[in-house]
Amino acid sequence: MATTNWPVEYELLAARLTDRGVDLASVEAALKSQQIETPSWGYADGGTRFGVFRQPGAPRDVFEKFEDAAQANKYTGIAAGVAIHIPWDTGNWNKLTEYAKSLGLTVGAINPNLFQDYDYRFGSFGSARADVRARALEHMKECVGIMNAVGSKNISLWFADGTNFPGQGDFRRRKQYFSECLSELYSMLADDQTMLVEYKPFEPAFYHTDIADWGMSYAFCQKLGPNAKVLVDLGHHLPGANIEHIVAFLLDEGRLGGFHFNNRKYADDDLTTGSINPYELYLIFNELVAGEQAGIASNIAYMIDESHTIKNKTAEMIQSLVALQTSYAKALLIDRAALRTAQETDDLIVAEEIIKDSFATDVRPLLWKVRSDLNLPSPADPLRGFLESGYIEKKASERGVGGGSGLGA
Repeated sequence: MATTNWPVEYELLAARLTDRGVDLASVEAALKSQQIETPSWGYADGGTRFGVFRQPGAPRDVFEKFEDAAQANKYTGIAAGVAIHIPWDTGNWNKLTEYAKSLGLTVGAINPNLFQDYDYRFGSFGSARADVRARALEHMKECVGIMNAVGSKNISLWFADGTNFPGQGDFRRRKQYFSECLSELYSMLADDQTMLVEYKPFEPAFYHTDIADWGMSYAFCQKLGPNAKVLVDLGHHLPGANIEHIVAFLLDEGRLGGFHFNNRKYADDDLTTGSINPYELYLIFNELVAGEQAGIASNIAYMIDESHTIKNKTAEMIQSLVALQTSYAKALLIDRAALRTAQETDDLIVAEEIIKDSFATDVRPLLWKVRSDLNLPSPADPLRGFLESGYIEKKASERGVGGGSGLGA
């Protein structure tokens, strides 16, 4: 790759795309405006229920997490926002906002934690105990205050609430508790703030989860109002789920609020985005680009939610960001007019080949051009640029071993 003549490769690709009728200027403009939030917890030490895996140079507080996040943005140009997790992240919020700004970053979505405290072992919003529900709402009020302090527009909700045994809880009563608590939280938000409601079929509850799928999340959001929307986590589906279909449905309903990007092989594995099934990621972006062109895919919060335990966290984040850039670029090259004609004439072979053709396109020269225009270091290979920069070694020397833990999130 080091000997590739990228200007020549770009000109060759540009000629082929122009011959296909691709508006290259529009494609490049879209790629330059792409933004994906990275998670503060994704830079910290993580682990599983078997243990936390410490890494040299892991960040010890939220400010060092943002320092690492700035590296991911430096080399990709698409990760200026950083989502934070409360109470894993603590500090002076005005100071953090100013520090983020000095790094070219912003504080992104606020993620409350209603799953870790012992009081929530039988549920938070779904708890049978009024005092536990009140405590959960007080935490949410705290998080809304943090939103206002840092200028965040999204509060991202995931609940571990559920049961492990038949008879443990009353399904309908728990649903009603959730409706009441979500409604109270919704009333705390400003008109320009959005509630993102995530879902998950199982884990840590294995008999039922109170918000188990996108339909349940959608139903809650419909009752709450226009600023409540569904958040799709790629790992939060049963095997075989057609995520791109879910995305298209929610787009058409105006209820797609955001994503937590990652990848999975078995369950909610939180693997590096695009590492297992890049074709699925591309097909999801196919629907998103179609939504963009239809004018119904604006204000979607794109976020990564992964914390692989044994990779260098910043390098892994760059891997994920490049995978997201790549999928978006390929989806932007789909011949939409030809695809619609094939669909409307039931030409199955041609329709599928149109989709496969863009997926097979090597978009690295295009991404090189976009990153070069943005004056990024190492535009041909952001990951290599970061790995060769010496940053990992420098932080290992400065910070040592024993940073803060994301506890496997």
